[in-house]
Amino acid sequence: MPPERSGAGRGGIAYFQGRTTTPCSLLLSPTCPGQFSPTAIDARWLRPTPPPLDPQKEPLIFQQLEIDHYVGPAQPLPGAPTPSRDSVPILRAFGVTDEGVSVCCHIHGFAPYFYTPAPSGFGSEHLGDLQRELNAAISRDQRGGKELTGPAVLSVELCSRESECCLGGPKWGRLPPVWCQPHLSAGMFGYHGHGPSPFLRITLALPRLVAPARRLLEQGIRVAGLGTPSFAPYEANVDFEIRFMVDTDIVGCNWLELPAEKYILRPQGKATLCQLEADVLWSDVVSHPPEGQWQRIAPLRVLSFDIECAGRKGIFPEPERDPVIQICSLGLRWGEPEPFLRLALTLRPCAPILGAKVQSYEREEELLQAWSTFIRTMDPDVITGYNIQNFDLPYLISRAQTLKVHTFPFLGRVSGLRSNIRDSSFQSKQTGRRDSKVVSMVGRVQMDMLQVLLREYKLRSYTLNAVSFHFLGEQKEDVQHSIITDLQNGNDQTRRRLAVYCLKDAFLPLRLLERLMVLVNAMEMARVTGVPLGYLLSRGQQVKVVSQLLRQAMREGLLMPVVKTEGGEDYTGATVIEPLKGYYDVPIATLDFSSLYPSIMMAHNLCYTTLLRPGAAQKLGLTKDQFIKTPTGDEFVKTSVRKGLLPQILENLLSARKRAKAELAKETDPLRRQVLDGRQLALKVSANSVYGFTGAQVGKLPCLEISQSVTGFGRQMIEKTKQLVESKYTVENGYSANAKVVYGDTDSVMCRFGVSSVAEAMALGREAADWVSGHFPPPIRLEFEKVYFPYLLISKKRYAGLLFSSRPDAHDRMDCKGLEAVRRDNCPLVANLVTASLRRLLIDRDPAGAVAHAQDVISDLLCNRIDISQLVITKELTRAAADYAGKQAHVELAERMRKRDPGSAPSLGDRVPYVIIGAAKGVAAYMKSEDPLFVLEHSLPIDTQYYLEQQLAKPLLRIFEPILGEGRAEAVLLRGDHTRCKTVLTGKVGGLLAFAKRHSCCIGCRTVLNHQGAVCKFCQPRESELYQKEVSHLNALEERFSRLWTQCQRCQGSLHEDVICTSRDCPIFYMRKKVRKDLEDQEQLLRRFGPPGPEAW
Repeated sequence: MPPERSGAGRGGIAYFQGRTTTPCSLLLSPTCPGQFSPTAIDARWLRPTPPPLDPQKEPLIFQQLEIDHYVGPAQPLPGAPTPSRDSVPILRAFGVTDEGVSVCCHIHGFAPYFYTPAPSGFGSEHLGDLQRELNAAISRDQRGGKELTGPAVLSVELCSRESECCLGGPKWGRLPPVWCQPHLSAGMFGYHGHGPSPFLRITLALPRLVAPARRLLEQGIRVAGLGTPSFAPYEANVDFEIRFMVDTDIVGCNWLELPAEKYILRPQGKATLCQLEADVLWSDVVSHPPEGQWQRIAPLRVLSFDIECAGRKGIFPEPERDPVIQICSLGLRWGEPEPFLRLALTLRPCAPILGAKVQSYEREEELLQAWSTFIRTMDPDVITGYNIQNFDLPYLISRAQTLKVHTFPFLGRVSGLRSNIRDSSFQSKQTGRRDSKVVSMVGRVQMDMLQVLLREYKLRSYTLNAVSFHFLGEQKEDVQHSIITDLQNGNDQTRRRLAVYCLKDAFLPLRLLERLMVLVNAMEMARVTGVPLGYLLSRGQQVKVVSQLLRQAMREGLLMPVVKTEGGEDYTGATVIEPLKGYYDVPIATLDFSSLYPSIMMAHNLCYTTLLRPGAAQKLGLTKDQFIKTPTGDEFVKTSVRKGLLPQILENLLSARKRAKAELAKETDPLRRQVLDGRQLALKVSANSVYGFTGAQVGKLPCLEISQSVTGFGRQMIEKTKQLVESKYTVENGYSANAKVVYGDTDSVMCRFGVSSVAEAMALGREAADWVSGHFPPPIRLEFEKVYFPYLLISKKRYAGLLFSSRPDAHDRMDCKGLEAVRRDNCPLVANLVTASLRRLLIDRDPAGAVAHAQDVISDLLCNRIDISQLVITKELTRAAADYAGKQAHVELAERMRKRDPGSAPSLGDRVPYVIIGAAKGVAAYMKSEDPLFVLEHSLPIDTQYYLEQQLAKPLLRIFEPILGEGRAEAVLLRGDHTRCKTVLTGKVGGLLAFAKRHSCCIGCRTVLNHQGAVCKFCQPRESELYQKEVSHLNALEERFSRLWTQCQRCQGSLHEDVICTSRDCPIFYMRKKVRKDLEDQEQLLRRFGPPGPEAW
């Protein structure tokens, strides 16, 4: 790569711009080691001074980023009732104003509650008795609870339909009439045909008491005159923050307003580090929906950081023993093009760095304390980095604990609240198990880019170097942790080099955050789904649908039951029409159902609230035109009887997306375009996730009847679309050919209309889509999507073609689905060869050239002319070795690497790179896996036959069989002259070589020699010629090594420093290692000729 330019914009490193360094003496306060002194703080690091604010005349408006709660003393507020206990739950909203001022709002008066159906015969006279009995039961259950100093149950209310409010009202946390909803139903599960039923609303003193209250009610509570009935809980599994946000119509990351005269500013006694701190009654908070002017994003402060540790040789750094030697930070104000802050904190002196402020310390304790103080000074809203969740933050906190820097771990915004580390584990069918750590940092949002990429993208490698090259087109110097200590122990120039490396490791996550629009997309998802931003980063998918369901249920006066799930039966998935495999040299039109599953749910009114239990239609006296029977035999009432919650949610989401896309088309401001694009994407994802929510058997509210009915309708629609297209577009009906659906999958069909031009196929595709749409109820709509020409259909889920979507005279791109060109579980050689073959077949229309190229690559493979970087296979270590059913190559290698060097061995969740080496016949592949670097260092032979038979053969045959024929493809590609020339390298370790004695061979004729010379007596006359030949080979290797070395120097940003990069995701790394090894071997060979004689001079 070319060297980075000074003052580069977003395409390059922009922190090399000026020369600033500050000695330790200016940074430390004389009273507290490690604290910044006023002379060391750049004014740009500080937040702007809050403007004068009069709570009696001016509102306080800010964008909230995080909402949590704590238990604290009740605050006297105007218009608030007197609390019945000293300690109450207080909600806390952190945010930023338009001016960039940080805000913490303490929200008072809201209490947790849940519902339960009133037992038969229960009346208002039973309320007091139930409250006393439940209160006593909770007190007995919670003995020893320090916070339980008052009544546990604040109120038990009987909801009455007539008054639409609650009888026996609560003393603290009463719902004002403006928020009151009927909340009267038999729950949202199933259509019952009768009116609302009476429910009890139980309000508790603290959120943590909801779980024991629910459990005790399910077990049964004695009620005078009614015995000991069991109570079924409703909405008792809703988080306190979600409950508050639903009731107040607050969504994630929206703008809140505290009206004048309704809030109190805390001029003194603030509990947080925020510039403004206010107290307000919960019912006085005004929530602005994120539309129009309220879509904007406040000038958030984003901090990206990275640390370096001095580890011991062969051992990964451990916080109990290995010091933190550098911490580099970059700060960005959201909406500005460049970072406003570039700071390198180093242990021991460091040479100046262009564009960065360097601050050096002699003691590690001072370094750690300085960064902790810097965090509180800079006060970031969002903290990012790469693997900060599992390494950087836990390491810093653990290291500070080891050094007894007790003032370090206060990194959040709450004064005196320590940042703690806890273990977390996430498991799913798609990702396997991932163990991670969570560091609490209340008031600040953490966005670890590694965790974001693991969750959102499927990549071959997740190292920072690999993802930066994939998304940014940039690479970086990658320094092995064992080399870092040598750089630290060098001089101020080597420490400067380490700081430059550390700064770039902090800069790239910031670039990724912007390029991938991670923050914007997450904020828009929080706004759309109504959950706090932090929930999106730490919770699963279901909480997003639950939030939307609760909001719509509240409007309809319905309640969500608590369902106990333990897994259940599976259901039949989507239909895949059997493909007519082959190579199509005619246009193939693709028709796609727009938002298929959401459309089905809306069209057929599929919902929890519309589901009829078996026999319910007859019992309720419903006529046939009042309900439908789905293809799976389930029954749902139509919208004329009752409109379902889920269809209403989906309609709102899809109509909002339509509006967002319309605004996006007109918008010119780049920042607003980002927000609108993120919003329409969040709305699309949210709509598609509703179906998945109903099908999650271990979830909050699974409903097999809905999910299986949706897929049943989908299968029926695909089959009907095929029948309609093939019956209309025929020669008998005046068309040029009989149409044929060659493939169909889930929500799309591929049609061959028999025309020769892309333009004709597009026209017929649009016509067919409109005609077929008329045969389905709205809003189901079939749309023309694209044309493939030519089209290679290999099997189900596997095809490729040139894609035309807008212009018939120029293809958009070559599109591949399910082929090794886009899969990541093969070595790069497979993807590269498949891609090259497809380009020759589809773009160049040169089958002979494609075959010749494949033969050449196979020949190069068998002759060991393929670089090892093309043979590396990577697979994720998702479970411990004992948890795998069979032996796995990457798992066994990880165990061997752990025995050789525990510090560099892969951990759970890492992707393990390996190659397959040669071994005795019959040895299993998992025993032949080896670390690529270990292979290069020990000259181990590659098992080229394995790569041909197990990696290349099947992908190539899948592509070429439709063109060459099944029998001929194998004969042409896998047999022939190009497969007969093989070169087998001999390793230097392992196997029988451990017992063999090495002998030198003649360089000319390979005869075994009984001396240490270079040639035998028969080749002696040619010795000079042979020597010159080997010298020429040495020169060629030196030239190649020089080019690779220079390339790496340019990537690291300097042509005057040694290359120490160890990035295994870069092909040049393996090339450089291979050439270096070849050079050593060649120099050793030349030494066999002996020193030059006098005639050489």
